[in-house]
Amino acid sequence: MNKTERAVLVDVSLKKEKIDPYDLVELEALAKTAGAQSVGEIVQSRDKPDLRYYIGEGKVAELKAACGSTNAEIVIFNCDLSPSQIRNLQDELGLKVIDRTGLILDIFAQHAHTKEGKLQVELAQDNYSLTHLTGKGIELSRLGGGIGTRGPGETKLEMDRRRIRKKISQLKKELDEIREHRSIRRERRRLSKIHVAAIVGYTNAGKSTLLNTLTKAGVVAEDKLFATLDPVTRMLKMTGNKEILLTDTVGFIQNLPHDLIEAFQATLEEVTEADLLIHIVDISHPNFIEQINSTYKVLEDLSAITKPMLTVFNKVDKYTGDPKVLLKKYSPAVAISAVKGTGIEELIKRIGKLI
Repeated sequence: MNKTERAVLVDVSLKKEKIDPYDLVELEALAKTAGAQSVGEIVQSRDKPDLRYYIGEGKVAELKAACGSTNAEIVIFNCDLSPSQIRNLQDELGLKVIDRTGLILDIFAQHAHTKEGKLQVELAQDNYSLTHLTGKGIELSRLGGGIGTRGPGETKLEMDRRRIRKKISQLKKELDEIREHRSIRRERRRLSKIHVAAIVGYTNAGKSTLLNTLTKAGVVAEDKLFATLDPVTRMLKMTGNKEILLTDTVGFIQNLPHDLIEAFQATLEEVTEADLLIHIVDISHPNFIEQINSTYKVLEDLSAITKPMLTVFNKVDKYTGDPKVLLKKYSPAVAISAVKGTGIEELIKRIGKLI
């Protein structure tokens, strides 16, 4: 079992934007999912990033003091850092420093269980390490293992660029073969006239729970970010003996690293090839509007935003407002509770009508 690491979290707001307290809440949840315990937080507003440290020198001193007083073992930034910024921070702090992309890659490495999932994570890690080989600063022996060093690509720091590029090329070939197999399966589905609906949405919105409720899939549904990484497809029986396939896809998140979108292209094709998108939203979350917009952004990146979409407001039993306004604004939409079964019959009717 991996040891829990003590982490100081750093969030920077640029261009005089108001600091969103939820950004740190989400970063803490990501850190917890990766296996870290938040023991301190540092925030700063800046017009632009500092070239050496991203944060200002005064904040670096404050961060160093916070790390010392809390016995922190790692510093996690809620942004992407350049290799030189990581190196400079690690030299100054004497601690391991990882950025947002490194943190999310580590979580994906822990949650990839299938061969395809592991290949995709390894490709994303190698793409990331290719640009960060010179950015590790202090000796690896002083950093130890833990967050940012796990997964199929954990030896990548010892590789030179040529070996990594060769490995990336091989991984892409293997993933192309998987993509070809997926394409063949999709063609068979088209010939059999079986429609496909893909469940999409922000991570931890309840996608796996909904799949379980609709199909008794038995997928593990945890209250963690990115608990489900590998896609799962199950048959949903509709009225009139009709059947459709439901696919649970990887959760989205704001500022989803580009390397992940590229690496998970084979999996995300399930979204681009679906006949209908079922966009599930955790309506009880205080930032659910921002989560909707983040999901739209990823769908735009995938060129899937124009697909037919049914918005499903989940956890309506925990919502204190009137969902009717949202149902009208995001029509077609339904309000449900995947856990309690509220609104499921209406949801199935809507899916059947739209499909």
